Amino acid sequence: MIKLNNHNIENFKSSSFEWRLVQDEMRDKLGSEVYESWLKKISFVEEFNNYILLSVPTRFIRDWITSRYLDQILQIIKIYKKDISRIEFKLVEQKGAVQIKENLKEESNLEENVSFIKDSYLQYNRIDPNKRFDNFIIGSSNKMAYEASLKVSENISHYNPLYIYGDVGIGKTHLLNSIGLELKKNNNVMFIAAERFMYQFVKSIKSNDMVKFKEYFRNSDILLIDDIQFISGKEAMQEEFFHTFNALLDKGSQIIVSADRPPNKLLRIQERIKSRFSGGLVVDIQKPDIQLRKKIVENKTDELNTLYSDHLKVSKEIQDFISTEIKVSIRELVGAINRVVSFSRIYNKVPSLSETKIVLKDLLNLEENKVTIDLIQTIVCKFFKISKNEMLSPRRSRYLVRPRQTAIYLTKILTSKSLPEIGREFSNRDHTTIIHSIKTIEKIKEKDTEMIANINKLKNQILYDNKDNEI
Repeated sequence: MIKLNNHNIENFKSSSFEWRLVQDEMRDKLGSEVYESWLKKISFVEEFNNYILLSVPTRFIRDWITSRYLDQILQIIKIYKKDISRIEFKLVEQKGAVQIKENLKEESNLEENVSFIKDSYLQYNRIDPNKRFDNFIIGSSNKMAYEASLKVSENISHYNPLYIYGDVGIGKTHLLNSIGLELKKNNNVMFIAAERFMYQFVKSIKSNDMVKFKEYFRNSDILLIDDIQFISGKEAMQEEFFHTFNALLDKGSQIIVSADRPPNKLLRIQERIKSRFSGGLVVDIQKPDIQLRKKIVENKTDELNTLYSDHLKVSKEIQDFISTEIKVSIRELVGAINRVVSFSRIYNKVPSLSETKIVLKDLLNLEENKVTIDLIQTIVCKFFKISKNEMLSPRRSRYLVRPRQTAIYLTKILTSKSLPEIGREFSNRDHTTIIHSIKTIEKIKEKDTEMIANINKLKNQILYDNKDNEI
């Protein structure tokens, strides 16, 4: 992590933006416990045209806040700045008061021969030495992507560009890292996330320094770009990316791109860019099958058993349970093993199967995790004999308000959606309306046995009587 000058970050506070007010609102809306545990650690850095840059001390805190509170924080910020549409986070080690200096210059590590823009915000995506070809576990779902990546590492421009796509957490970034590690020995490698590319592009325009921007990227022998879908809708940046892409191909450089979907499914991206992607080798990584999941769990367990040899082992029963139940993401598989091992170390005991289920409750493929807002709305409308259009309309007739509030309440307790997300699915209602609906149903339940019976009946229908509707 970058060490920064020891000055007060408040020096960078925009005079037109009062972060203190946002902090007070976060404490009020999300509670003192959540605020003191997590949100207090956020520091304001800088305000841009339509987004703000915030800092947090660790990657874990950033990921936790992003996954649980980001929508609520954004809605609170929009109270004071309506034109803010997104939030960027920067990792900053907090040793007393710290400052992110906009013009901070970082020395490039020339010995590693990996090029990074001399800008503190871009250091986020360094090549990870722990993600290598030799520890990438191969199965039928990822074998083609692995072989193509290996071939590119042996013979530059054999497939150009190489385009790897697949869902979150199944190994795309691991393969890009592996390629970068192999090729950096003899080549000038640039590895960057699409969001960081976009940020540097915008900053270069503002500082009138596009010549240096072009030079950094077009002098690369190898360009690896992760999550290219994030350039969606950014026309000026796509224009620059297109010309950079062509310049690199013309000089024989290798381009490797990852995304969450195939080129023809990319939204709001120029057709000529999608055509360039399709002109190379396009390979996908599918969801891991049971054999690959078992190999990954076994490998990770052995690795942790070696690391913590003085602690208890993860049983074969639990390994099989994790492999069977967690089906979507390799990242979640590894996270599940880490949790179980942590449980063993903390409590000095092998967890039982029931304890394992509790430890992994939010990762398991239970019925509750398959519930969608659309399913809840459909069942509630059928129960109260109204149409979905009526439920989602702005009308406030009593015969519509109660079913609408019931559906909102059930969405809150049966899904992991945030209040702003729920509001969007109910015709873009404000999160305060969502809170009011939830509290109303909770109050009615305290006195009305019929409401309790209706809620229980609806819960059973949603969770257990509609398996045919599951995807």
